[in-house]
Amino acid sequence: MKPVEGTHRGTLAPQLIITGLAVLALAALALFWSTTPGHALPEYANRTGEPCATCHVSPGGGGPRTLRGLLWASKGKPDKVPELAGVMAAPGATDGADIYQIACAACHGKHAEGLFGVELVNSGLSTAKIRSQVLSGRIISGMPSFEGKFTATQLDALSTYVATISSGAAAPIPNSYPLDPGHLTCPSTPTPDNPNCGGN
Repeated sequence: MKPVEGTHRGTLAPQLIITGLAVLALAALALFWSTTPGHALPEYANRTGEPCATCHVSPGGGGPRTLRGLLWASKGKPDKVPELAGVMAAPGATDGADIYQIACAACHGKHAEGLFGVELVNSGLSTAKIRSQVLSGRIISGMPSFEGKFTATQLDALSTYVATISSGAAAPIPNSYPLDPGHLTCPSTPTPDNPNCGGN
């Protein structure tokens, strides 16, 4: 069989490859344009009326989700973020500093220095103002409402603790606490009466 005039046998394969790649590129573009566009986090916040911190452990968005955020995503990201009735923010905690570390430090910083949330140290906020903002939140600055997430005793302890930090009357918790040195009670080699000591 004679080759057709004007064509070269060696150029057919590259032409097929180029044509195939062009078809794949067009298919990828068609798929991209036919999918529902994703929403950026600020759009979700505007759509749901909730700050990013409602759904994300890292209040700036991204990172792992909170329980409410997981439930919201599992329900197809509706316009309202589901409530978790009866779920407390710091179950069993009674000390204001402990409650702060559990529920507030992720946004306001371990030392109340302000991360995503405002700085609380020497801010001059009163106990009543703190209590009000904890209960109602500050949507404009990204703080969700914690109404129903603390017992009355916890809310009092937290508000009092934060007020002492904001007035400068108390220092935030330290980076570390001194510990007594450990005492080894095992001899360097095992003994019959204490076989679990020694070795590696």
